[in-house]
Amino acid sequence: GEAAARQIAALGARVVIVGRSREKAEASRKAIVAASGNDNVGVALADLSLLHDVRKLARRLLESEPHIHVLVNNAGVLLNERTMTAEGNETSLATNLLAPFLLTQLLIPRLKASAPARIINVSSGGLYTSGLALDDLQYENGTYRGSMAYARAKRALVTLTEMWAEELAPCGVVVNAMHPGWADTPGVATSLRAFHSVTKPLLRDADEGADTITWLAAAPEAGDVTGGFWLDREPHRTHVLPGTNPRPEEKRRLWAALEALTAKRGKGSRRAAY
Repeated sequence: GEAAARQIAALGARVVIVGRSREKAEASRKAIVAASGNDNVGVALADLSLLHDVRKLARRLLESEPHIHVLVNNAGVLLNERTMTAEGNETSLATNLLAPFLLTQLLIPRLKASAPARIINVSSGGLYTSGLALDDLQYENGTYRGSMAYARAKRALVTLTEMWAEELAPCGVVVNAMHPGWADTPGVATSLRAFHSVTKPLLRDADEGADTITWLAAAPEAGDVTGGFWLDREPHRTHVLPGTNPRPEEKRRLWAALEALTAKRGKGSRRAAY
């Protein structure tokens, strides 16, 4: 995330980064300014595992940013044990799926008003192992596996990407998902220790992982495509295993479930014409 923000800031854009810790977010802001030479970098504080914070974040952005041309949904978490947020949602689901769904829905009117605009959803190659787990979104059944919870959420996020792309195509907003490849980031080192120790010499650095985010955010040719899943600036298939390609009815069920989950406290969700 910081690498993508730095690269986009280096292109001259105003960038707002989101973090939970004021101290860490401010340190990232200073590093981005120093590396990019662009001091037009803002900080917004929010715990994206909490829908209450997501709503507050959206309100602050709508108040402070008259134009939003690019939204990058990058924040994610991979946990080794099942935990619940204070709002009663499984933490991986809340952070990796409910947060980008709700934030995007709340910002879509501003993105449409700012068109041409772009939404970029950061996914993972892990999605290839999973279809939509519509009957167990909170991962209450069976033995919890953090990598599978992550894969389920990323599968759903790519499915949303396709739905948003269809809905927003007439509005001048393109929506794409991307896979950064296996990068040597603190998240991989912390959550996948064994994998990291074995593959470290082969992992790409953060800048390489962020490159396709920046390309989707800024390249003129990337503004002409929507609904794709990208790796290294190239389109890729979203499914390879039988049963992992969602059917239209499954997509509708996913949307309805996410609307219900994000509507528990307050209003603000929108219904797609899908």
